[in-house]
Amino acid sequence: MKDRHALPLYVQISEMLIRDIHAGRLMDGERLPPEREMADRLEISVGTLRKALKDLTEKGMLERIQGSGNYIRARQGAQSVYAFFRVELLEGGGLPTAELLSVDRLPKPASLPAFGASDHAHRIRRLRRLNGIPAVLEEIWLDGSFATALDAADLRESLYLYYREALNLWITRAEDVLGIAPVPLWAPEGFRLKPGSMALQARRISWGQEGARAEVSYSWINTGVARYVSRLA
Repeated sequence: MKDRHALPLYVQISEMLIRDIHAGRLMDGERLPPEREMADRLEISVGTLRKALKDLTEKGMLERIQGSGNYIRARQGAQSVYAFFRVELLEGGGLPTAELLSVDRLPKPASLPAFGASDHAHRIRRLRRLNGIPAVLEEIWLDGSFATALDAADLRESLYLYYREALNLWITRAEDVLGIAPVPLWAPEGFRLKPGSMALQARRISWGQEGARAEVSYSWINTGVARYVSRLA
């Protein structure tokens, strides 16, 4: 059965290349391998690869020169599905994927920072992987005023993309505060860090297009495999 949470494969490849460019694993002016060779290495069809490269070209991050090849154009600020995702592998980059653990509509806990107009919120818990490696545990609280219910089957790999497409909510800015906090008791075994052990935590407050706080989230990062990175243009 097709995974309804996953982004189209060509978008996944495009996003992986964008993250590799931002991480410096692909340098400005670097020539990519021939398309057939690159497609074989990524285990995808040439047609899928060409759609991904077309997406990069439209975003201004790739120059395709007839008879010569495809060349990286490493510019900051290019539109990306994961523009707000600040975690990457220790060696840089990594394609994010998400395993949805639960989604519930609940009264907002008093411990959360103030956000939104409703006294309820949708709590979304996920395990995020980078190139298939468990790296981040997430608990996201979306203000309840944006929807009466969230169907787990309809949530997208990128929540911000889902917000835009399904809820007409555009996250325009976010504030992250880093600290150390214990891994929650609901952490799945696959996260590799035991519940109660200390981990790097990022608390995020996100604002929508109307200038109001829309979401609060907590991310526990396994620093044995990943790091938090914020690059300034």
